[in-house]
Formats: sequence, C-alpha cells, structure tokens
Amino acid sequence: MVSVAPSPFPSLETALKHFFGYDQFRLHQRAVIEAVLAQRDALVVMPTGGGKSLCYQLPALLRLGVTVVVSPLIALMQDQVDALVNNGIAATYLNSSLDGMTVRSRQADLLEGRTKLLYLSPERLLSENFWPFLTQLHQRVGIAGFAIDEAHCVSEWGHDFRPEYRQLHRLRTAFPSVAVLALTATATERVRHDIVQQLQLQRAEVLVASFNRPNLYYEVRSKTRQSYGDLLTQVQGLEGSGIIYCLSRKRVDEVAARLQQDGVAALPYHAGLSDTQRTEHQHRFIRDDVRVMVATVAFGMGINKPDVRLVVHYDLPRTLEGYYQESGRSGRDGEPAHCTVYFSYADVSTINYLIEQKPDPQEQNIARQQLRQVIDYAESTVCRRQIQLAYFGETLTAGCDRCDNCRYPRPQEDWTVEAQKFLSCVARCRERFGMVHIIDVLRGSRKKRIRDLGHDQLSTYGIGQERSAEQWKLLGRSLLHQGLVEETTDGFPVLQLNAASWQVLRKQLTVQVAIPEDLAGGEAQVDAVPSADQSTLLGQLKSLRKQLADAQGVAPYMVFTETSLRQMAQRLPRTQQTFSQISGVGSRKLAQYGHTFIDLITQFCTERGIPDAATHQTTQATAIRSTQSKATAPGHTHALTLDLYRQGHSLAEIAEQRDLRTSTILRHLVELIDAGTVVDINPIVSVAEQEEIARAIAQVDSGRLSEIHAHLQGTYTYDQIRLVRSTYRLRGE
Repeated sequence: MVSVAPSPFPSLETALKHFFGYDQFRLHQRAVIEAVLAQRDALVVMPTGGGKSLCYQLPALLRLGVTVVVSPLIALMQDQVDALVNNGIAATYLNSSLDGMTVRSRQADLLEGRTKLLYLSPERLLSENFWPFLTQLHQRVGIAGFAIDEAHCVSEWGHDFRPEYRQLHRLRTAFPSVAVLALTATATERVRHDIVQQLQLQRAEVLVASFNRPNLYYEVRSKTRQSYGDLLTQVQGLEGSGIIYCLSRKRVDEVAARLQQDGVAALPYHAGLSDTQRTEHQHRFIRDDVRVMVATVAFGMGINKPDVRLVVHYDLPRTLEGYYQESGRSGRDGEPAHCTVYFSYADVSTINYLIEQKPDPQEQNIARQQLRQVIDYAESTVCRRQIQLAYFGETLTAGCDRCDNCRYPRPQEDWTVEAQKFLSCVARCRERFGMVHIIDVLRGSRKKRIRDLGHDQLSTYGIGQERSAEQWKLLGRSLLHQGLVEETTDGFPVLQLNAASWQVLRKQLTVQVAIPEDLAGGEAQVDAVPSADQSTLLGQLKSLRKQLADAQGVAPYMVFTETSLRQMAQRLPRTQQTFSQISGVGSRKLAQYGHTFIDLITQFCTERGIPDAATHQTTQATAIRSTQSKATAPGHTHALTLDLYRQGHSLAEIAEQRDLRTSTILRHLVELIDAGTVVDINPIVSVAEQEEIARAIAQVDSGRLSEIHAHLQGTYTYDQIRLVRSTYRLRGE
C-alpha cells in the first residue's frame, strides 16, 4: 500500500506555498486533498478555475509513488506538464506525439522513481501494450493514486461523452487498493451518479463546489446586421485574450478574416484545418502572440489559459451545460471576465437542422429540449446566473448584479393571479403535458388534440384569453426559472408541480414577472482597469513576462498569471520577502524570477519618484478598491458620452448626436460613476429628489432596484435610482 511520505512541511498550507506559491486553499480543496491522502475514493465537481488540478497535484508531491492522471486531450496534458515542470515539479506524459526513444527514456525515469506525476490518455492507459508497464510501475515504485480528469466524459448524460472512458472501471479490478479521484467542472446529479457507478468508486466522497463564477459577467444581445460592429468594438476594447465561438467552420473563417482585416490579431480553429495548423494556432494563442481565437466548440477543452477576458458565442450555444463549460474558459484566474451570447432565431433553425441529422429519435428529443432551455435562457428576464445554477441543482437566493438582467432589470409586475391560472391548468391536465399544451388550454385553442383529450371541458379552458401566447410563455419561463414549477428532462418536457407551486396556489407566495421592453442587448460591460501608474507598470510586467516565456518556449501564464502581475503592480514589492508574498510566487519562482521582476519594479518606482511601496499603496488605495469592485469601467464610447454631457448637452441631445437611445446614455453615466468618475447628476435628478431616493435606498434592506422602485411607488425611474445609488456609493454615503 502506498503511504504518505515523511513531510518536511508543518502543514498543508506550508506545502501549498512552497510548491505553488498560494497562501491558502480555495473552497473544498483542502477537504479533497485530505481525502486523497487518506486513500479514499472521491468525486470532485468544481467549476473551471476552481483549482481541480491542485487537488491531485499537491497530494502527489506528499506521497510515495507515482500519481497517474487520465486526461482526454494531448494538448491538455502537455500544457499541464509544462506548467508543473516550469514550477520545478517532476511530471511527464506519454502519448502518440512522442517517438519510441523518448517514451523509453520517460518510462525509465518513472521506474527509477524520478517522476511524481504521469499524464496519460485513456486510450494509452487501456492499451494492451501499456498494461504490463503499468503493472511493473506499481510493483517497483508504487502507484499513489489515479486521477480521472474531465470525468463527465464517462457518462452518456454528460455533454462530451467518450466511449473509451467507460472502460476505466478496469482500474478498479486491476488495482483494487489504489484510490481513484474523479474530477469534472460540470455534472448534474444524474451525471454524478453515473460517474460513481461507471468508475466503480467505493464509498466515494462526493464533493460539489458551487457552480457560481462571480467574476464572470453574463449578457445576451440580439443578433442583427450591425452585430459584427458590436463584436469588433468588444474585441478592440479587450484587455487580454478572447475566444469567439461559432457554429460552423465557414462562420469561423469569415469572422476571423474580418477581424484580421480590421487589424485584430485573430486566428481560426476548427476541424477543417490540419493538425499542424490547429497546433500552431493554439500555441500562438496560449503564448499571447495572437489575442483572439475564433473557433468551433471543439476548441478550448484542452486550453489551460487563465487570462481569457472575453468569451463570445457569436452563434447560439446548443446546450446550457455546454455554454457553462465554454463561457467558463474565461476568467480562470479569478479576475473579471465578460461572456456574451448573440441571439437570433436563424441560429435556432440551424441547430434544429443539425438535430434532425441525429439517427436516434430519443437523442433528437433530448437535443430539442436542451435547445429550448438555451432559448429560454436567452429570452429570459430572470437573473442569468440563477438560471445556470438551477440547471445544476444549485439555488441562488438573490440577484447577482453581474448579468444584464440584474444590472438593468425590466419593470416588474405582479402576475400572481396569472400564475395561479397557469399552475391550476397544469394540475387539471394531471401534470402530463408541456408548456405549449398548457398555454393552448388557457387560451381556449380549438386544436383537434385539445378536443380529443377532452381538455376543452376543463375548468381552466379559455380562462387565459386576456393574455397573448407570448405573455403566457414569458410567465411559464419565469415560473421555471424561479423554481415555482418543474420540467422533466428526458426529452419530453412535461410540467410538474412542486411544493412552491402549491404555495402560489394557496396564496402563500406572490409571483413577480419582469416585463421585457425588447431583446436588444446592452453595451459591453468592461470591468475596471488600474490607475495610470498601475496600468503602465502592468504593461511593462507583461512585456517582461512574454520575453521570459518566449526564451523558455512556454506560455506567458506559466511564468506568472495575470493575477500575480496585477498584485505586483499594486503592491510594488522591492525585496525578496515582499515579492514572495505575491499570490503564485512559490520557492521555485522566487528563485527563478524574483530578481528580474524586482529590478523592473524598483527601476519603475525610481523613475516615478515613488519612495517606497507603503507610500505608493496609500496613494493607490482608491484604484485598488475600484479594481476589486464589481463596477464597470468606461471605454471610448463612455468617454464620448461624458464629454458631451459636460459640455452641457441634454440626454436627448446626446442620444440624437450619437444615434443611441436615451436609456443607453443614462447607462453610460451610471457605469462611469461606478468606475469612480465624478459626474454631476443634478441636471437629471434634483438635490431634493436625490435625498428622497437616498432615504428609500437606506430603508430597503435588500438593496434590490425593484424593491426600491416599489417603495417609492413608481415616482422615479429605474435609471434615476441607479444614478443616485451609484453617486452615493462613490461618495461613501
């Protein structure tokens, strides 16, 4: 039995800092590591960027023997091994990209105990030729544990099922005493159960972290003829890297070519390119030689790039689970990032055509239901994050303030009576039908099926004729997203009542529905940037990082992540001790890069006349608070609005000059204030009105705009309330 090696570290936190440079564990990481060290099977569901890899990498360094990691993509394992080796950790991989001599050399290192982590594809692991070596490795050195990455591939209910993963249960038979750790970023309860069953995990600890990614901003925009211009504006205002997903190879090539013509360093990625081209494009993206990758959804699974700041679905995603996975490739370092979906019904037709090509009718039904869920997400007026989390069985009790529906809520109306009609109809139909049928009954449809079923004789037949079909559909979606009714997920979406449904029917709960003005998306929300000094230094630090990375032939983030560089720009460490306190600076990186980065920071401070880090930290306090806040920062379009406003133009005049809506101009002003810009709002909201709104804000505990608006009895608009709230926040009142 493999045991824990005698540790020179007094605590797990000490080992974490030594090897990886972090001071503390993220949520659930410590619990998983303790389970692994105790040789217990476990299933870990942790969102992208949550630190799954650390859950098996750190235990591997504290135990005798080799930890075998099963990874589905060559690019993914190469990327992780490069990062580990750059951190001074003995790791390697074996795959088809290596020649025979290299494979034999690496196997010899493994048998001599010189390697701690071995990455393999499931195909290589399960091949008959490799199995004897694996047995020999266990006998001579010991296998400390198996880590199955991207474990959702085991399940047919997962979004990326791979048949070869089904054979991994052979590990349990061949190595019954070796613990297995399964890891994935996305798994519904059904998928989690399937993973445990298929891998034959024994008394497995199932640890599910929150699926919430609070650093991501979600929005949906209507796709029009002008949408490419919107996309170009987003990309041109981007600080960092971006991924643009498209449905087809043709669309990928078209968008990439247009961006290149407009001066954007962008490359395409899809299955129509050769392996060599795809590999080259991927490497150039990872190493920051290009800023934007335009790709089909085949791209990204093997990319461990932490500083992606923008993910755009220029075409509609096919499933909510896939969208969560793809959008989650942004902001892996915990820094703010932006996720946009461009929505049009033309995309719906395209996806429906692709669904019709599936040979299995049941697969078609499930795919159509998944598509309906995406459409509901796109059209919904409910918090985007709330919908995503509910899909995975997680509840968000309040709005997130990090999506377009929460940031710019539509006016809400009390639709409790309509909800009672809707739910009563579901009950009268004996919870056997979907939303379209329920709406037909409510509106008194004369369809033959309604008559054949006798549903034209129900007491709820025709009681909803005062509302349009679209209004009833809006209510139905809202009830689903608020958890006030449920829908089956077997491809035949049948509505079913739950405990909350009966509370509505018994008048114990009221139902509020946000009423959309239209489906037009807002302007891009770009998160706050540092002050001028910090921004200049950050640019120099990035350039130095790129030089060092190119010299070593590795991706820049393997030198230091964006988070580490931002902390350097904020804290200005000028000694080995202070530099070691930066997140991501472990013993290896301190020795390898410390002097080089400290010299740059010291020179910068000398040129700017900054006497010491403490003094600079005080002068930069406001900028740091701005960076850490949820506020958005002004781009060029905001600056133009502010300039015209300060010249004395009215909101209507600015809107006319800029060919924008007045509501968009108001939104610009709110975002400017949120980013720390002082804006005189007296011409829009008088001082007396500001005081009345401020009192209402103070009296409403939840702070929700809709409740503040209701408290003021609709006297003031949502925009006026936003302006006052943002202004008072900026003043610290």
